[in-house]
Amino acid sequence: MIDFEYLRGGPMRRDRRDGRVADSLLALLSRDWIGVPVAVLVAGPGGGLAGAGAGWATALGALVMAFGVLLAVGAVRHLVLVARERRENPPPGRLVGVGGHRMHLLGEGEAGSGPTVVWMPGGHAPGEDFRELHTMLSAGTRSVLVDRFGSGWSDVGTFPRTTAGEAEELWAALEGARERAPFVLVGHSFGGLLVANAARRRPDLVAGLVLLDPTPLEVVAFAPRSRQLARIRRGFLLTAIRNLFGAHRGTGSRAGQGCAAASIFAELSPSGLAGVGWETVVYDGDLGDLPLVLVIPRDLIGGEAVLVGARDAAEAERISGFYLRSRIRYLSASTSSRLVHTPEGTGHDFPHEVPSFVVGVVGDLVRELRTSAP
Repeated sequence: MIDFEYLRGGPMRRDRRDGRVADSLLALLSRDWIGVPVAVLVAGPGGGLAGAGAGWATALGALVMAFGVLLAVGAVRHLVLVARERRENPPPGRLVGVGGHRMHLLGEGEAGSGPTVVWMPGGHAPGEDFRELHTMLSAGTRSVLVDRFGSGWSDVGTFPRTTAGEAEELWAALEGARERAPFVLVGHSFGGLLVANAARRRPDLVAGLVLLDPTPLEVVAFAPRSRQLARIRRGFLLTAIRNLFGAHRGTGSRAGQGCAAASIFAELSPSGLAGVGWETVVYDGDLGDLPLVLVIPRDLIGGEAVLVGARDAAEAERISGFYLRSRIRYLSASTSSRLVHTPEGTGHDFPHEVPSFVVGVVGDLVRELRTSAP
């Protein structure tokens, strides 16, 4: 029999405590100015050692102090680059208040009698990642790009970053920007998971859903063990630290963007998913009869890495089948869903490979909804 009291008082509590500590550190590192006091804290003890008098202490202290000065120079460079970037690249859209922070939305085109299309790129990318798709579609309908907190021109926001929280923030931002419902939500990969969550929370505002190879959480929970997602999260964090101390070229890149991505990617692990599953997973029937178009590649193009480590051909075939079947799981979320395959030879990144195809699929749904609207 499961001892739930033990779980609440033992591993679960430790996981929550560790998570709070990690989120506090990420929130601290997300401040672009934090590199300066960190550099001072490093240089200070070095100066003390250098003045200690002993030969070895003087040498070590000088080395530590020089490292601190180098960090300080990099931190100041970072602040200068961030300020220059803000001055030279003002937000093209609107900054609206959401929970005490500013979120950036760019809306263009006219909806007419049809729905408004809202795009959500994959990963934790800014809306700008889908600018080409947005520009193509906005010629015929209202199209909106959203920078979730910690991306693009938006503020970093609060920690932890979660899919459930970002779904609520999306609705608050659209309301604050006075974008008109109903909406067609279009999301790719991790962005697909986000818009499916948003649709589940406010089906009254959604006319349809287009999921572009969305992240199936079964893959996170049950797939053969892989360190790929952990490496991606670690990469976000290391990039944030490098940026904080000026180790980037050209215009500044805010440290908060890497910290926000590292925070939300904590969900994408078996243990992380166990803690947020009920709020994050979109289950069978959750979307009722909402029109849903699932767009996926027919094959595992570019996905050969998942087969590495298979013991034999039979296991490789099973792994391949698991990933292919997991891709279609979102069809069961609605009784009004349909499957569309991408052009032959395209992989997971097909929104950038065949943008005209994606705009065509979204445009077809918009026209269908216009025709069927009362």
